[in-house]
Amino acid sequence: MKAKSKKQQMAAGAALSAKRGETKKSDLKGASKQMEKTMSEKELDEMASTKRKSLPKKKSGD
Repeated sequence: MKAKSKKQQMAAGAALSAKRGETKKSDLKGASKQMEKTMSEKELDEMASTKRKSLPKKKSGD
């Protein structure tokens, strides 16, 4: 699954870092904390590796 916004991509990167043990899980907040608990490392890696250039800053309210 690809990230739908820059914020989502950044949250996935933070969650991935914590899942890999590079940062403390206690440092996570909000969406990244939830992502770390519910998503696999593979899913987080795919979302975090989405190119940010074409993404909006925030997801629009559909």
